[in-house]
Amino acid sequence: MNKILVPIDFSKPSEYAAKMAAKIAKKTSATVYLVHLIELPSGVVDMASSSNFSIPESMLYLRKTREKVLKFKKSFFSEDISVEYFIKLNTPFEGIKKYAEKIDADLIIMGSKGHSEFEEIMIGSNTEKIVRTSNTPVIVVKSDSKKFKLNNLVFASNFKKENKEGFRKFLDFATAFNSKIHLLKINTPSQFESTFNAKQKVKDFVKDYKLPKHSINIYSDTSVEKGILNFSKEKKIDLIALSTHGRSGISHLFTGSVTKNLSKKALKPMFTIKV
Repeated sequence: MNKILVPIDFSKPSEYAAKMAAKIAKKTSATVYLVHLIELPSGVVDMASSSNFSIPESMLYLRKTREKVLKFKKSFFSEDISVEYFIKLNTPFEGIKKYAEKIDADLIIMGSKGHSEFEEIMIGSNTEKIVRTSNTPVIVVKSDSKKFKLNNLVFASNFKKENKEGFRKFLDFATAFNSKIHLLKINTPSQFESTFNAKQKVKDFVKDYKLPKHSINIYSDTSVEKGILNFSKEKKIDLIALSTHGRSGISHLFTGSVTKNLSKKALKPMFTIKV
């Protein structure tokens, strides 16, 4: 873990993301890259060409923005954490992807403006697009984790071969924190599998990896999403990891469609990997 990209817009969610990035960076000695994106009016190539901005006004605006970024940096990152920053003219979606690729980021941490529904975390326009299309793993944060820790992580999957690369990226992250990994396969009425067969599928999936302390869990519930949430609550999970196929967010994580009817209770941070 060397480079962490954190998009900021000075909102509460971006503060949550910054706090988590600071804790992860301190643990891993990673450099944090803050990126603030200024979205221009449609059809405007640069601020100087816009009838809405004079050059002096543009320069003043950019200077004030830089001051806000520096104040944000000072507020959430101690001097022993390496922090760089960008202020760029771009849309949030294109800008985040572009700068993640430019710096070869190992991780993107984003705040969510959703309320408490699972779908609002993952389907919020910019966050969902990044989760669905980013080749860089993404952590989505929706609350202020004052006692943030990474002791227990869950990796929920159907444990098919196509998810192996995503699991490898997750394993690199978990290993850095010496976390216990809970491998989780959800049984639902429509996609039921015997415990023996389900456990064997998980064992076959992980047999080529050197795993830290871990557990294999087959959990039955009425839906995949409810199973993930209920298991995570029972086991006091600190972070939930999922892989997405990049088609339409989390709705294609598993063989069947994952619906959006989930509990409105607060959720832990979510680590997502596109496969």
